[in-house]
Amino acid sequence: MSPAQLWLRRPQNAWLRRAVFQVHLWSGIILGVYIVLVCLSGSAVVFRNDLYDWLFTKTKVQVSGKPLTNQQLTQAAERTYPGYTVRSIERGRFPTEATEISLAKGWRHKDRLFDQYRGRDIGPSVAIYYHLLHWAGDLHGNLLLGSAGLQANAVGGFLTAMMCITGMVIWWPGIASWRRSMTLRRDVGWRRFNWDLHSAVGFWTVSLILMWGLTGAYFVFPEPFRAVVGTFTTIDPPRPAPIVYTTPLTRRPRRPPPTTGQKILRGFSAAHYGTFGGWPVKALWVILGFAPPVLFGTGLLMWWNRVLQPAARRFLRGPDPAAIETELAKTSKQ
Repeated sequence: MSPAQLWLRRPQNAWLRRAVFQVHLWSGIILGVYIVLVCLSGSAVVFRNDLYDWLFTKTKVQVSGKPLTNQQLTQAAERTYPGYTVRSIERGRFPTEATEISLAKGWRHKDRLFDQYRGRDIGPSVAIYYHLLHWAGDLHGNLLLGSAGLQANAVGGFLTAMMCITGMVIWWPGIASWRRSMTLRRDVGWRRFNWDLHSAVGFWTVSLILMWGLTGAYFVFPEPFRAVVGTFTTIDPPRPAPIVYTTPLTRRPRRPPPTTGQKILRGFSAAHYGTFGGWPVKALWVILGFAPPVLFGTGLLMWWNRVLQPAARRFLRGPDPAAIETELAKTSKQ
C-alpha cells in the first residue's frame, strides 16, 4: 500500500500522523489554559461597547439648574438611608453623569448613584461592571501583563493557528468513516462520546478558531499580513497629484475610497470581534467562544484516560513481581 493510499484508508498507521499527533497533544497541554482564558475573556468583551452604552444610560441624569453641594448630597443620601453614613462622594465626569455615593452602616456597605440636581437615589453603582469589562478586555488583549503580554498574545495566536492545522491533520479518520467523525453518536460509552465530541466540535469550529488566532496575531504584527495581502492586491492607493486651487476653497477634498487591500485588513478586526453582522453575529461569537474550552477539556480527559490514569494505576500497584522474576532470570543467565 502506497503512502497516499495509507493516508486515505488507514491514516492511523501513517508515521506522519503519529508525529503530528504528538505535536498537537503537547501544544494543547502547554497552551490549553492560555487558550481557555483568551477565548472566555473574548466572549466577555464581544458586547463590550454595547454594554458601555447601556451602563452610560444608567448613569445619565437631566441637567436642571445648579448641582447640589457635597453637604447637601450627604444630607439627601443619609435621609434616604437612615442609619448609614456617607463615606465618599464621587462626581461624574460630565454634567449629565450621576454622582456615586458610598455609604456604610457597621459592616454593611452601599454604593449608590444620586441625581446631583434633585438629590434622589437613581439606582446602584455600575462602577464594578466598568471594572470587570476593563479587566476582561485587558486579559484578552494583554494577558494583564502590559506590552509584554501583548507580544506574548500574538505569539499565542500563531501557535493556536498551528494547533488548528495539526488538529485537522489528525482529525482525518480515513475515507470510509470521515462522515462519522463530523457528528455525535448515541448509545456509546462516555469515553467514545468524549472522543466524538472533541472530533466534531474541532471539525466545525476549526476555521473560526484559526481565524481568531491569525487575526489576533495581526493586531500586534501587521507587517507580515500586509506583505501577504500586498502580493495579491493594492493596499495603499497611489498619492494623487497636488491640487492647485485658483478659487477660494469651499469644500474639503474628498477622501479616496478604500482599496481592496484596505478592506481586507479592516475586515480582520470585524471578523475577530464579530462586528460585521449586528447582534446575531456577536451572540454567535459569544457562544462559539466556548468551543476552545470544550476542546481543551475533552482533550485533557482523553489524555487522562490514555496516559495519566494507567500510569497512576501502575504507580499505586507497584512493580509486577512476575516481571521482576523474569528480569532476574535473564540477568542470571547472562
